[in-house]
Amino acid sequence: MATYLANENAPAEAIKAARRAGFDVTWMSEIAPGADDDTVLAISVAEQRVLLTFDKDFGEMTFRRGKDASCGVILLRPRLRSPAYLGRFLVNVLKQNLDWVGHFTVAREGSMRSVPLRPVKRKQQ
Repeated sequence: MATYLANENAPAEAIKAARRAGFDVTWMSEIAPGADDDTVLAISVAEQRVLLTFDKDFGEMTFRRGKDASCGVILLRPRLRSPAYLGRFLVNVLKQNLDWVGHFTVAREGSMRSVPLRPVKRKQQ
């Protein structure tokens, strides 16, 4: 079963709902509040935790800037709703039988699009 790292922009209610549903979710607000996006992604990759975020910047980082996101990224794009709704939305997304690792997934109500990420070429030393 995948493990997850939730970006700081995920509401506490959503994190609690995912944990109550049995998902292993670490939350940036608890481990490194205020960390920049590069740090968030680096932690996610280092710990091999699928990144959960509401921040579109991670798409820019992985596709345009070539940052390593081999851990997988789930970009959550629900319509703005209450924190309780966001908790239900997150749990429903995580219950999908998908291989998140190595994919950039955009999750919306009623649709999910997953794109395989290209391996990052490492510079030889």
